Amino acid sequence: MVSRMFQLALRYAIRAGCLALPLGVAAQALPGPVGIQLAQAGGGVFRCTDADGKVEYRNVGDTKGCKRVETETINTVPFPRAAPKPAADAKGGPRVDAGAQRARDSDRRRILEDELANEQKRLAELRAEFNNGEPERRGDERNFQRYADRVEKLKADISRSEANVESLRRELGAVRN
Repeated sequence: MVSRMFQLALRYAIRAGCLALPLGVAAQALPGPVGIQLAQAGGGVFRCTDADGKVEYRNVGDTKGCKRVETETINTVPFPRAAPKPAADAKGGPRVDAGAQRARDSDRRRILEDELANEQKRLAELRAEFNNGEPERRGDERNFQRYADRVEKLKADISRSEANVESLRRELGAVRN
């Protein structure tokens, strides 16, 4: 029996046209629908036995000792058509009812406003803790390096928070328009 990996490689090579085998050999090597289709395309598969008793499969039974191998017929069923796609707008997306779109826009605006308020509150807290570059030392910051690391982290957090606020304002401006 031919291994599954070999069958797949053989199918690919035959389809790609980079392997030329006698049709009967390909039909024998590829069991199932592909082998049967190859056998039917060439007029059949013949099992030929030579004088030494070696068995060969051919697509032509032109020599003595060849017998036709019966293959089953293949029933084909057309593939079902896909359901029709909904109408699309100019950008390629599905059309949405105007009322539904207004509701989505108002929800988006509300969410963005909430996020902006939270980010502004966080920025105010970070700036208060930063205290113009001189935050109060904590009890665990007797080592100056720990204090300096916290100050740098606060600077980075403030700049990230400012960028978030600007981004949210830009997005809110785009929603309102």
